Amino acid sequence: MNNPSLMNALTEGFIHAYRDPLWKNIPLDDGMKNIIMTKQMQKLDRIRQNGPTCHIYPGAVHTRLSHSLGVYRIGRELLLGLLTRQVCPFTVKGERSFLAACLLHDIGHFPYAHSLKEIKIREHEEIAAEQILNDKELSEAIDNAGADKEMVASIIDKTRDADSETEIYRNFLSGALDPDKLDYLNRDAFFAGVPYGIQDNDHILSSVILHDGRLALPYSNYQSLENILFSKYLMYKNVYWHKGTRSATAMIKKALLSALREGVLKKEELIMLDDFQFQGLEDREYPPFSLIRDVANSRLFKASYTKQWEKDGELEKAAGNIENRFEAEDKIYMHLKKDYPQLERHEVIIDIPEPISFEADVSIIMEDGSTKAFCEVSGLFSKDIGKQFATSLRVVSVFTPAYVSKEKVERVVENVF
Repeated sequence: MNNPSLMNALTEGFIHAYRDPLWKNIPLDDGMKNIIMTKQMQKLDRIRQNGPTCHIYPGAVHTRLSHSLGVYRIGRELLLGLLTRQVCPFTVKGERSFLAACLLHDIGHFPYAHSLKEIKIREHEEIAAEQILNDKELSEAIDNAGADKEMVASIIDKTRDADSETEIYRNFLSGALDPDKLDYLNRDAFFAGVPYGIQDNDHILSSVILHDGRLALPYSNYQSLENILFSKYLMYKNVYWHKGTRSATAMIKKALLSALREGVLKKEELIMLDDFQFQGLEDREYPPFSLIRDVANSRLFKASYTKQWEKDGELEKAAGNIENRFEAEDKIYMHLKKDYPQLERHEVIIDIPEPISFEADVSIIMEDGSTKAFCEVSGLFSKDIGKQFATSLRVVSVFTPAYVSKEKVERVVENVF
């Protein structure tokens, strides 16, 4: 039997509610509401969750704040469900710290974060932990919510030391069945107006089990994890890595990388920007920033050349490293410049999507009480098939302005690489 105080910490005083179009009411008590009202959390209301995806799916203008509230809501439901089904090694301080971590896990994010993955900027989890520990307003709000700021920081940032209870919450927040994924797949699909990411969260949350400090599923419900992974695949294929989204992402990345290389921008300037401040970069007198302006006005470059990613592909070897990519782009540009004198150097962009995984480190509790790895149970997501899913999504592209002939770009790429 769990101590009643553990359930009380998740239910008593939750008199406030945010009205969410996806999850309807999201209950909060005074402490959690005050965390949301800090300036660090409110900044997330000025950062779109899916960056430039709204240029393809106009409804996808939801913010990282709404996503963070959704993660908090699912995290609370997860704890409540576990406490009703089994004895859990939780403390009140730990539960409250986990709820705070659910709210705060994205405060280190910056605009168009997916555009900056290959740029060596600090991980957003590290930035979040630093803010949690050093921002006076945020630290006080965490303390007043009955949470521990050191524990909150360690739940979010896996590079920090963690005790056994913190490790459990850390595994809850980041894994195949985590509240983050259960919210963003549903939320991104809802606002994009597509059916691919929809999950039966209530069914999943009513069956997960705490096993060896991690979430596990009974054999009768392992298909829920298959659905999550297949939904992730479809969302990447149709939304996150839609060719228009890839074009916008590549354009922004090219503008920022160029500015960083030439000293026009410093990495520290990017970290604390919101979407509105980021858009202000386009007003600076620096030619590659015209790419940011083009994205803002939905003038996206076309994919003039595409190919399936290959480990030993010549273009991949020449441009796989982000620093070498400029040289490879310049080779293409110099050939195209002969036919298109108006073409600018920064307007030839090679895009190589990063690796992605469809493996899930989740135990399945078999009917006889034994455990098996998910990949051993699932015929759809064995290790080999999961790698095929991942590889099939990686399409290498060369983006150029619309007036550049695809045939000429294809001929140049095939001759040069």
